[in-house]
Amino acid sequence: MKVQNRKKEKSSIYGYLLSAAAMAAAVTIFAGAVISFAGRTGSGEEETLKKAVTRASVQCYAIEGRYPPSVEYLEENYGVQINRKKYNVFYDGFASNVMPEINIIPIEEQGASE
Repeated sequence: MKVQNRKKEKSSIYGYLLSAAAMAAAVTIFAGAVISFAGRTGSGEEETLKKAVTRASVQCYAIEGRYPPSVEYLEENYGVQINRKKYNVFYDGFASNVMPEINIIPIEEQGASE
């Protein structure tokens, strides 16, 4: 009977090791998916912000007959909200009747650059 108990002990140890390895693999895959999703969300925020600034600029042109002089004007008069801690918005309009160039640049976090 001792031989059978040893076989059961060995097979149960292998079962535990196999379960632990499968769990570690699942956690690794899940963590990779979360990191990938977080990266895609950031670029989606940039695109959404650029569309909002562009849409507000066109709306201003339709209502006032000119493109806005600055992004601050859009924030004050058209409800555009910019997270200045996360993004720099470069708004370059050289004439009131020409669509301005709009660039959204994410601000690098302090910890990422060091």
